[in-house]
Amino acid sequence: MTVSEQIQQHLQKLPPSVQAEVLDFVEYLLAKASVREERAWSDGSLALAMHGMEDEATPHYTTADVKMVFP
Repeated sequence: MTVSEQIQQHLQKLPPSVQAEVLDFVEYLLAKASVREERAWSDGSLALAMHGMEDEATPHYTTADVKMVFP
């Protein structure tokens, strides 16, 4: 028996109000998984965009480079 089938068997034994709580929890888990997936994709994109930049020379800025001075 699969996990999905086991969950369904247990779920059918619960009253409707508790089934609604289970649904809320499942929706929460789906949203959480989606955020993780988006974050992983974003982190991967950033890593690819920054790849090789560690070898670039770091510019040295001085106060002469500042175009506008605020009081």
